Amino acid sequence: MLIRRLLITLVAFPLSAFAQEKKEAKGGDPPPKDTAVTTSHVLKLDGKSVNYTATAGTLPLLDEAGKPTANVFYVAYTRADAAPEGRPITFTFNGGPGSSSVWLHMGAFGPKRVALTDEGEPPPPPARLVDNDLSILDLTDLVFIDPVTTGYSRPAVGQEAKKFHGVKEDVEAVGEFIRLYVTRQKRWGSPKYLAGESYGTTRAANLVGHLQDRHGMNFNGVILVSAILDFQTARFDEGNDLPHVLFLPTFTATAWYHKKLGSEYQADLKRTLAEVEKFAEDEYAKALMKGDKLTDAERGHVAEKLAAFTGLSADYIRRANLRPEIGRFTKELLRGDRRTVGRFDSRMKGTDKDAVGERHEYDPSYATVQGAYTSALNEYVRGSLKYESDLPYEILTGKVQPWNYGDYQNRYVNVAPVLRSALTKNPHLRVFLASGYYDLATPYFAADYTMNHLHLEADRRKRITTAYYEAGHMMYVHRPSHEKLKKDLADFYALK
Repeated sequence: MLIRRLLITLVAFPLSAFAQEKKEAKGGDPPPKDTAVTTSHVLKLDGKSVNYTATAGTLPLLDEAGKPTANVFYVAYTRADAAPEGRPITFTFNGGPGSSSVWLHMGAFGPKRVALTDEGEPPPPPARLVDNDLSILDLTDLVFIDPVTTGYSRPAVGQEAKKFHGVKEDVEAVGEFIRLYVTRQKRWGSPKYLAGESYGTTRAANLVGHLQDRHGMNFNGVILVSAILDFQTARFDEGNDLPHVLFLPTFTATAWYHKKLGSEYQADLKRTLAEVEKFAEDEYAKALMKGDKLTDAERGHVAEKLAAFTGLSADYIRRANLRPEIGRFTKELLRGDRRTVGRFDSRMKGTDKDAVGERHEYDPSYATVQGAYTSALNEYVRGSLKYESDLPYEILTGKVQPWNYGDYQNRYVNVAPVLRSALTKNPHLRVFLASGYYDLATPYFAADYTMNHLHLEADRRKRITTAYYEAGHMMYVHRPSHEKLKKDLADFYALK
C-alpha cells in the first residue's frame, strides 16, 4: 500500500509540473474576457419606434504583459436597425471625482430616466423609471462608463486602487477603455463623441487630447455639461478673486428665482444678468483688484450694487470685504426664512437645524436626487438589463480620495489648454457647452470665461456652441430645460 501511494505521488507531481510548464509556455492564464449581458428593447421617440440593444458588463483593462489591472463597468446602447458604420457613438461619464455615470445615464441621455416632477422633485419612494422620450439614442449610440472604483468598476485582484485615482491616471484608464471598446466593437469607422458632466468635463477635455495624440483617434465632438476646465474659476481661496467675479451672475439668478431682488431687476432675468455680467467684469473686477486702495465711497458704492444684485444686505457685503463666497451665500440668502439654497441647483431649498450657522448642513439639491437615482439604477440593472452583481453600486463615492493632481500640485488644475490644442490640431472637432443659470457648483459665467480664454483662431472659435438653461447643474431634471437640451443636441449632432 505504501509503495502504491509513493508511485501515485511521483506520477502526480511530474504531471502537475508538466501542466504548469505548458501553461507558462502559452503565456500564463488566458486574459479575462469582457463579461456582458445583452438584452433587446424598443423606445418611442417622436412617435417612432427605436429598436435597440442594451449591453451591460465589465471590460477588463490589461497591462502590456496581458495582466488585468481593472474591470470597468459600462452600459452600452446601440440601435438594432442601423449599421454601425457611419453611426455616431458617444462615450459618456459624470464627474466627482468619484461619480458613476448614473446622472447622465438615467437623467439625460439614456433610454430610461428616473421619474421626477417637471421641476425636478422626486415622487414618494420607491423610485420609478419611465421611458426617456428625450433620449439622444435616435442621434447616437451611447456607452456609459463608470471609472474605476465608481459604479461596479473595481481594480483587478492584487492591484491598488490609487493607481487609477488621479487626473492623469483616470484619463489613461478611461482612454484605454475607449480604445479597447472601439477596437473590439469595430467602431473606428464611426463618428465619435465624448460627453461629460462636471468633473467629467475635465476628463473629456483631457481625453480628447490624450486619445488624439496617443492613439490617433480624432473626435467629431465634445459635449460639456456644467463644465469646469480651469479650477481657478471656482476655488474661493485667499488671494484668488476670480471666483467672486464669476459667481456673481449665478448669485443674481438665484436671488431672482427666490424673488429677493428689487422690482427693477426682478422683471426680466436675462436682461438683469446682462447688466450684472457687465458690472462683474468691469466695475466689480476693478474694485477687487484695488483691494485696500478702495476709498470708503468706492467701497460703499460697490457694496450697494452687490446688495442690489444678490439680495444680501449691503452691511453683510461690507463685512465680507465685498467678497461673499458660495458657502456663505447658500446660507445667507434665505436666512430670514430659515431656509438654505442648493449648490448643485440653487432653485432647491433646504432646512437646517438652526438659522445662525455660517454654511448649510447639506446640499438640498443633491439630497433631492441621490436616493431616487440610486434605487432606480439598482433596480434597473438587475431587472431590465439582467446584469447581476453583489457589489454595491457606488453612485458618488469618496473612496477615490485622495485624488492625485500630479503635475498640478501647488497650482490650479487647468485642462483648457488641452482642449485648445485638440481644437487646433483637429479642424473638424466641435464643442457643445451646456450651462444652467442656477448652478453654483460650476457657474455658467465661469465656463464662458474659460472658453473666452482659449486663444483660438476665429475659425476654431466658431466651432464652439454654447447653450443656457433655467435650471441647475443637472439641468435635465427640469423638464423644460431637458426639452431644450435635446433640441440643442440634435442641432449639434447635425453639424458637419
